[in-house]
Amino acid sequence: MNAPQPFTPAAPGLRQEVLDWYVRRQGESWRDEDERGFQVWLAADDTHARAYTQWEAKSRALDAIPADAVAALRLRLEQEKATQRTRIKTPIEAPSRRRFLMPAFATAAVLAVLATTGPLAWNHWMAQPVYTEAFATRQGQQIELRLPDGSQLRLDTATQLTVRYYRHRREVLLAEGQAMFTVQANAAQPFVVSAGPLDVAVVGTRFSVRHTPQQPGANGVRVAVEAGRVRVARRTDTADAALSDTPGSVLLVAGQQVSGDSQGALGAVSSVSSEGVAPWRDNRISFVDTPLSDALAELGRYGSTGLSIRDPAVGALRLSGTFDPRDAQTLRRVLPSALPVKLQTRGDTVEIVSAR
Repeated sequence: MNAPQPFTPAAPGLRQEVLDWYVRRQGESWRDEDERGFQVWLAADDTHARAYTQWEAKSRALDAIPADAVAALRLRLEQEKATQRTRIKTPIEAPSRRRFLMPAFATAAVLAVLATTGPLAWNHWMAQPVYTEAFATRQGQQIELRLPDGSQLRLDTATQLTVRYYRHRREVLLAEGQAMFTVQANAAQPFVVSAGPLDVAVVGTRFSVRHTPQQPGANGVRVAVEAGRVRVARRTDTADAALSDTPGSVLLVAGQQVSGDSQGALGAVSSVSSEGVAPWRDNRISFVDTPLSDALAELGRYGSTGLSIRDPAVGALRLSGTFDPRDAQTLRRVLPSALPVKLQTRGDTVEIVSAR
């Protein structure tokens, strides 16, 4: 995603004119005739108004910068000025009326640093999160969270994610597991979920994202939309926050889902099953023609099933059905009737073996 752009400085001569007008207008001696002269100067050239408007915007932005950051920028300015005086041996300027405008001049000076010598400092400040929190669930645990902007998250079992809010965007890094997101709309602050090689961008909607890179048969990313719209795309360094300019991105609407592999290649968009986008919210895990070994691995995310498979042919048997991941006893009763298998107790474990 693109970083915020630094301020574009005006030409040196025009910049000095803008600075002079800005400083004078902050003074107590500013009068109506001064304002009329200022308006004449603005009207004399379109670039005057644009440059002054940009300068005022910088001033408003400066008001939002923390005091310690402003102090650091002012110190940097003074250091640069001192270095310049030493290099060119310029005599100290005699006192003038501008000394009575020092608060305004100090603000303008810091803005000058931001516009010319300090774009990196500005970008650094904009890149600092205003809110950061990491969340995780244990095996078998689910939690619901409410974020500062009113957005809500529900984390499934064995899930790890980090939330970071910046001044111009909201980000979630889903490292492992799956979560349901109900996002508070804010067009000025897009909400992006990063999962493996994919980004999911929204403004306000309800959707689920799954990212289980260590899970057999499910090591990609799946995105499903319950309400609103989301855009899914392979992560790049140049994509904008809304992912609208990313080649190959996919727009999903309510009732649609898409999966991507571990490299970020997206599959075909399909309809969400009748079970919904996140049946795990109701302690339901559904399988459709799923290899038995993969089904056991999925159920094992929620807690031990006490079952094992050693025969690859048994692990390849296909299982369909809906199960409560908390109820291992029902699973043990159902398996021998659903598949040609039987359960054999061997020491402390129960092995699923072929019934043939």
